[in-house]
Amino acid sequence: MGEKNKKSKGEEKGKQNPPRVSRRSFLKGIGASAIATAMTSIPAPSLPGAEAALPPGLREAVIELSVNERIYRVKVKSHWTLLEVLRKDLGLTGTKKACDRGNCGACTVLVDGEAVYACSLLAIGMEGKKILTVEGLKGAERLHPIQKAFSEHGGYQCGFCTSGQMMAAKALLDKNPHPKLSEVRAALAGNLCRCGAYPKIIESVLSVGSKA
Repeated sequence: MGEKNKKSKGEEKGKQNPPRVSRRSFLKGIGASAIATAMTSIPAPSLPGAEAALPPGLREAVIELSVNERIYRVKVKSHWTLLEVLRKDLGLTGTKKACDRGNCGACTVLVDGEAVYACSLLAIGMEGKKILTVEGLKGAERLHPIQKAFSEHGGYQCGFCTSGQMMAAKALLDKNPHPKLSEVRAALAGNLCRCGAYPKIIESVLSVGSKA
C-alpha cells in the first residue's frame, strides 16, 4: 500500500513538473527540423542526359561554355557553380575564391557584359552566354588599359581582390567610358578590399576613363 501511494505521488509530481527543455536543445531541434524541411521541399532540377546511377537530385550534363571567346565542352553536375568550373575544370584561376557566398566580389566575372559573382551562378545555366574572366583582358602582346592603370597607380596591395575589381571596372567602363567619382564608387561597391586600397583602386579606374 505504501509503495502504491509513493508511485501515485511520483506520477502526480511528474505531471505537475514535466521535464525541462533547455534553450540549447530547443534551438538544436528547431535547426534540425528546418534543415530537414529545406532538404525535402526544394525540388531537384530536371536536366537532360541525367544518369540514373547518381544520387537523387544530383544530375550531370555536358555543356558548352563560351569563355574569353573560346568554346569549352565540359561535363558538369547540376550543383556546380561557375566559379568551380572556371578554376577546377578550365584552369582559369585568376577568378578568385574567397567568401564563396556572394559577399566579397573577388570572383567577379562578366556574363554578357554584366559584372556578376561567379560563386553565385550555376555553371549549368551559363550555356549560350558570353563569359569574360580576367585572363581575357590581356592581349597577345600588351596589358589591357585597366591592368596597366592598376599597375601604374598602385591599385592593389596583396592583389587577391584585384581581378574582381578589374572586372567590375571593365563592366562600368564598357558602358560609361568617362565615369564620375560617384559612379566609380557605386560600380565597385560590391567588391571588397581587405587591404583597404580603395583610394588607389578608384584612382586607377578614373585614370582609364580620363584617357578613353
